[in-house]
Amino acid sequence: MTGTARRIEADHSLDELAGLADAAGASVALRMLQERPRPDPATFIGSGKVTNLAAACAEADVDVVIFDNELTPAQLRQLEEKLERKVIDRTQLILDIFSRRARTREGKWQVELAQLKYMLPRLVGSSTALSRLGGGIGTRGPGETKLETDRRRIRVRIQAIQKEIDQVRQRRTQLRERRQKQSVPTVALVGYTNAGKTTLFNRLTNEKAVASDALFVTLDPMIRQVHLPDRRELLISDTVGFIDRLPHALVAAFRATLEEVAEAELALHVIDAASPDRERHVAAVQRVLEEVGAVDVPLIDVYNKADAITPDERRRIAERDPGAAVISASTGEGIDELIQMVASRLALDTRRITIVFDSEKEFDRQQIARLYRVARVVSHVATGGRVVIEADVPRRFIERLTTPGPEESNDAS
Repeated sequence: MTGTARRIEADHSLDELAGLADAAGASVALRMLQERPRPDPATFIGSGKVTNLAAACAEADVDVVIFDNELTPAQLRQLEEKLERKVIDRTQLILDIFSRRARTREGKWQVELAQLKYMLPRLVGSSTALSRLGGGIGTRGPGETKLETDRRRIRVRIQAIQKEIDQVRQRRTQLRERRQKQSVPTVALVGYTNAGKTTLFNRLTNEKAVASDALFVTLDPMIRQVHLPDRRELLISDTVGFIDRLPHALVAAFRATLEEVAEAELALHVIDAASPDRERHVAAVQRVLEEVGAVDVPLIDVYNKADAITPDERRRIAERDPGAAVISASTGEGIDELIQMVASRLALDTRRITIVFDSEKEFDRQQIARLYRVARVVSHVATGGRVVIEADVPRRFIERLTTPGPEESNDAS
């Protein structure tokens, strides 16, 4: 990568950091960029740059300095001492945003777990009390120092939260198994933060989930039902947005949520077609999918915000990625074509079968309803309590649809 390319990429990364700062409620007063072969082990940016930064912060009356990298505990201490201001790194900033945006108990647990795991190795022997984690008379063990007590309390809290999240994970697994028994496929929306996933989710499901031109608006997953044109049903799952250098602690904490993607029949990768950093965003999403074990899930690239790009850019996208969908979730352009693509992809690997049902048996009536949800029915003939249905059925559902219940029997061919 040339020096100019590196500079452009660094500028884009700082733009994103400014967006993150805004999402955290901060107002950006100044930006500073340094190019050096390797970080300074003590202060990350070097002593001369620290002096310049301190002077600039004093002039601009800055309260907080945010670094677009992850700093070591030693670097954080040195920088706060020399700048005489609070210093946070990119990971802390993202964790703070997640903490502000979490609404459900599950979301709050996941964020707190990530924060505690980040905080534990960064504890130093300071006089700052960890009051929000509990405390007071009687909380220290005999002979323990303040630092050891804080670490012990954090570990206890981590264990307690992890137990709660494991229970959430178990409940999610049970819900997924129940959905699979009902033979309703799940389609997961994934993508970089602010790519338009929630707007697309609302468009597909007629929901009114909060969508905003801001980073990390959706933290708590939503699953809703969608009816396809051929009367089949599917479930759409909206997930937390990804970001470049997403903290590992956060990925680990949100694993129960992100497993929805790994277990889906199909993923729609929503891409902001108008973003100058599109390729970097795509690569970042791919890395997170690998981390959560979702690389084998069939995927459709969905280039969103088509209303904000030129016809030439649309043509280039179509040439480079002919299997992709180009849509505008806000205007509705291309949505019908996307639904057809989803229906076709889910219908792949089907087999045309004929099943005979007895309409007087409750189990058979349930199976007929299930067949209409997951398959494309070609013909339905009912005579004298006998129902014959010919349908294109996804192979993974054939056994479930043709396996009789207790004392029941269906004929399939």
